Amino acid sequence: MERAALVTGGSSGIGLAIARALGHDGYRLTVAARRPDKLEVAAQGLRDEGLDVLSVAANMAREEDIKKVAEAHRERFGRLDVLVNNAGIGIGGPVAETETKRLDLQLDVNLRAVYLLARECIPMLKDAGAQHGKALIANMASITGKRGQGWLAAYSATKFGVVGLSQALHMELSTDGIQVTALCPGFVATAMTDWIEGQVPKGEMIQPEDVAEAVRFVLRTSRHCVVPEIQLIRPGESEV
Repeated sequence: MERAALVTGGSSGIGLAIARALGHDGYRLTVAARRPDKLEVAAQGLRDEGLDVLSVAANMAREEDIKKVAEAHRERFGRLDVLVNNAGIGIGGPVAETETKRLDLQLDVNLRAVYLLARECIPMLKDAGAQHGKALIANMASITGKRGQGWLAAYSATKFGVVGLSQALHMELSTDGIQVTALCPGFVATAMTDWIEGQVPKGEMIQPEDVAEAVRFVLRTSRHCVVPEIQLIRPGESEV
């Protein structure tokens, strides 16, 4: 049975690593990201590896773009087995100095978009779940969604929201053959962690491929095994 996956934030980092892993596991892919030029370079790289890839440029802060991504995937592949809500943005700073537009952007991309894209994709996921009982929504949270991080208050709040949303989606969808997993990594070696590289070298961070392997693990478990959350932390860090 041919299967298909949709990955947001798929032009680099964690999203690209997950897309590549799923593609090599036989999934046809839709990858979405905000910057068309960067997205197309990434998508062409995946195609050069022999993968079937549709790229859709989209700003996940805009509902019309979110709907466009879901519809483009439906038109191209006609089914959806895995949804990876990975697009996200983190803007640091103390609460007392944070502009409202920076708060709103993080709320829109990190949490609202996860809710809206899940809503748009649930019908396709239910069809897949009815076929094989192992459709998956993987939502990118963060270890900061398990313990609040000062100077990243808005980001932390959105990631706590993603964890709660994932739990709620599980309650609504698990009997329809759709599993929902919140991924909660610590520092991952991507552009988003450039700001901390002076304290934690990229070579000592979690690698994007580690997160991709977590998604693979969930998909390789039986339909009767639900993995609601995965925390990925570095040596010496305490678990939550």
